Amino acid sequence: MGAATSSFVTCPTCQGTGEIPSELEKQLVALIPYGDQRLKPRRTKLYVSLAVFTCLLMTSLIIFFLFPRSILVQPAGLSSSEVAFTDHSILLNVTNVLNITNNYYYPITVTQLNIEVLHLLLVVGQMEESILLHIGPLSSEQIIYSVTSKIDDENTYNICTWLKIKVHNVLQHIRGTLTCSYLSHTEQLAFQSYDYVDCRGNTSLPHSLVPHPP
Repeated sequence: MGAATSSFVTCPTCQGTGEIPSELEKQLVALIPYGDQRLKPRRTKLYVSLAVFTCLLMTSLIIFFLFPRSILVQPAGLSSSEVAFTDHSILLNVTNVLNITNNYYYPITVTQLNIEVLHLLLVVGQMEESILLHIGPLSSEQIIYSVTSKIDDENTYNICTWLKIKVHNVLQHIRGTLTCSYLSHTEQLAFQSYDYVDCRGNTSLPHSLVPHPP
């Protein structure tokens, strides 16, 4: 008998007019005409444009909300004062107001306040206070703090105790540092102000507690 003949299958690329051995069927390479619609992806430009637009929009929003702005610390002035005298010293306990404006689009937290009071270039009072004050986005809050100063200057003591003098004002230079935290970042903000305090009695006029506009 002759050798067994191989089985054949219809050639898929010969329009049904030819045959190929079945063992070669899996080795065929399909040829698609250049004008075939399968080679023309649908809405590719639309999808690419949407993806690019989305990326640009997200990037712009992130930059807008996270762009560095500022936290404004504005001393609002003296609120009240108390005066006491020892043998040769003046004790001034003043209460001041601090306006804080958050210009960020996310909340911040005030954690600490440090105050230093100077008179005639000498440090006469200090204060350090831990605070936990939350300030919302684009919001303002106030901090009211008190600090006691001890003035040992003889001339200042005479001015404050001499009854013949009608004006008994002491100029205090207040320097402070406010510590704020936001987005796992800590920032220290320095500020300063000058207050005239009546050292004869408790007659210092309080300032308005309404926040100043940024």
